[in-house]
Amino acid sequence: MAEKLTPEKIEEAARHYENITSGKTPILDKEKGLLKEQQPILDSQAKPIKDMHEQLTKHLKKKDPNSYPLIPPTDPRLLMKIAPFTDDMLKEFEIKDREELSKKMYNSMVKYGGIGLSANQVGLPFRMFVMGGHPQIEEGKVRNCFNPIIKDLSEETINMKEGCLSFPFLFLMINRPKWVNVQYTDEKGETVEEYLHGMSARIFQHENEHMNGYVFTDLVSKMKLERGKKAQAKLIKQTIRAQQQRLRNDVKAKTLKV
Repeated sequence: MAEKLTPEKIEEAARHYENITSGKTPILDKEKGLLKEQQPILDSQAKPIKDMHEQLTKHLKKKDPNSYPLIPPTDPRLLMKIAPFTDDMLKEFEIKDREELSKKMYNSMVKYGGIGLSANQVGLPFRMFVMGGHPQIEEGKVRNCFNPIIKDLSEETINMKEGCLSFPFLFLMINRPKWVNVQYTDEKGETVEEYLHGMSARIFQHENEHMNGYVFTDLVSKMKLERGKKAQAKLIKQTIRAQQQRLRNDVKAKTLKV
């Protein structure tokens, strides 16, 4: 039976996130360019992770109405290719303009402890993502990327551990090009073309895959994914045990004061 998650446990879980749609589009076979719905991220631990995910987003949404809750990793909206963005799409969701959407997306990314977040990760059918904000990556530079395109990429690659806000506590080694030449329009509607290197290049590639209905679990072998899932389950248990111990210590400290 899954542990009941208290608000305190949820807060702790949130802090452990690594710093790192079109709704009408059908989900096709992977060979045809899109994906079928995936299995739960952990066969043996799916319910505890789902419970943690749902309670975490519900709790954080109550605390901050200026951000969006994450959708679960099995939600079909996460696995659909997203149509090109146009500004008139915002009216349907009562969003004033690109800047308002960008601000709320940034708030969401920061709240969940990420350095990148795509609109479809919060259930919005926009070909858009936000990235950056970490002080050690380009001095905290933030990019709001609408209709992103990767125009060129390096032959040289780097293998590095990645996480994804849609897959809490799951970290996988992903091999990616070292640099990319990209183009997008920003929150003001201006076209930007630039070369990204290192971590910024990696983040852009990761988020751009979300635009096409792919997630980072698609980039590793079955064996590596299963290994990652085992480590994920272990990390979740450690997090819950650590939080339980902290709660016991808090109760003990309050008792001594009385």
